Amino acid sequence: MPGVWQRTKNIFQAKANKVLDRAEDPRETLDLSYEKQLDSLQKVRRSVADVATARKRIELQATQLQKQADKLQEQAKSALSIGNEDLAREALSRRAAIGEQLTDLKTQHDQVAQQEDSLIATSQRLQTQIEQFRTKKETLKASYTAAEAQTKIGEAVSGISTSMGDAGAAMQRAQDKIAGMQARAGAMDELLASGALTDLTTPVTDIQAELDRAQAGTQIDRELAALRAQLASGEPAAALGASNGQSAQPTTPASEGDVSGSEGAARPAEDDASPPASGGGDAATAGEPATIGAVAADDAATGGSEQ
Repeated sequence: MPGVWQRTKNIFQAKANKVLDRAEDPRETLDLSYEKQLDSLQKVRRSVADVATARKRIELQATQLQKQADKLQEQAKSALSIGNEDLAREALSRRAAIGEQLTDLKTQHDQVAQQEDSLIATSQRLQTQIEQFRTKKETLKASYTAAEAQTKIGEAVSGISTSMGDAGAAMQRAQDKIAGMQARAGAMDELLASGALTDLTTPVTDIQAELDRAQAGTQIDRELAALRAQLASGEPAAALGASNGQSAQPTTPASEGDVSGSEGAARPAEDDASPPASGGGDAATAGEPATIGAVAADDAATGGSEQ
């Protein structure tokens, strides 16, 4: 169990350190260190002030004791001058005790003065180090800011940043939606053209739709008849000969065989263009293309004979 607990503790510490490292800003950490150093310098300066105060207090005590010693010296002289030797002896004994106190105060004063000098030197050295740290801190902060900006610019250019990734995903979704809408619009157009769906803006009945399809079939039949007439009259062959450079040669009059050949070519076209007649109302519709085909075939035969 102790081993499991230690492993759990280590894992928790590792996770916590990772989270803290991710949340830590080196610039803020440097500023905090600088503030702590300033606090330390302030404490050293207060210590210097306290030591200087103690030294000054010792000096004041020594001055007062010296004055008392001088006064006792005068009193001893006065007592001896009047013949009071006992009083002079008492004054001198007190002066000797004050002398011992002055000696102790001088020793303390020297020690306090030495401590004061040491603290002053420490304060000056610490202040110099703090100034150097401040300069280096600002340099590191500027370098970190520049590196961070360069990294963000590189991520933005390469498209691996979060904002650019979101923009790319949004653009892809927009393109997918546009493609889907275009496909749907094309499908709707095809369904409307085929008649599977009804256009509500221009309603068309089933009868009208049948008439439109019949008219479209009639137009196609007319175009087929015109193409058969052109093939029967030989116009494509003449156009082909002109493209091969034979248009410059003089044309010879058509012989009777050519005329008969043109008439013979027109007859199959006339026969093909005449569909079989059906009963009822379809007879009129079927007869119209046949009539047009016959007229076109006659015109083609006449043109061939004139040549």
